[in-house]
Amino acid sequence: MILRLIAALFLIYAFGFLAFAVTLPAPAPQSKTDAVIVLTGGAGRIARGLEVVEQGLAEEMFVSGVDPEVKPAEFAKEFEVPNRTMDCCVTLGFLAVDTRSNAGEVAQWMKEKEFDSARLVTTDWHMARAYSEVAGSLPVGTDIVRDAVASNPNLATLFLEYNKLLASEVSQGLPDGTDDAAS
Repeated sequence: MILRLIAALFLIYAFGFLAFAVTLPAPAPQSKTDAVIVLTGGAGRIARGLEVVEQGLAEEMFVSGVDPEVKPAEFAKEFEVPNRTMDCCVTLGFLAVDTRSNAGEVAQWMKEKEFDSARLVTTDWHMARAYSEVAGSLPVGTDIVRDAVASNPNLATLFLEYNKLLASEVSQGLPDGTDDAAS
């Protein structure tokens, strides 16, 4: 009986991985949002966010997870961002070090800006976990458009990300340690 249970769990896991690997999200359609949120870490992400701003599909861009040693002028030069665009429309976030802290940094910025919608830009293989973390940190009713940057991930990348997604989903379902009865 235990062997059957283990086999069933393995099949669920394996089919889940297969579904994850073959259904990577695609770039989003041309829809307007208040902001575009870019999570650093993969090729093409920042370029896609800037493209969204330049096309007028978002008022502002927030880049989460920027290395604290990067200066805005260095960022502008690296990604060929005009000063006008940097001044009006690009905010760099330096606090996040992983996907979960990206979500917290994004939530704080969205609250400060009083934005109700955002386009989330990250790599296709990272989108499921990033979306889950970001959506879980924003108020209910916030509209998030998934805009995945296409890539060609290898099997190891997909396997690692799938396991991170599962761990993230499990940890989000656990109590946060606060005692509601004490308040």
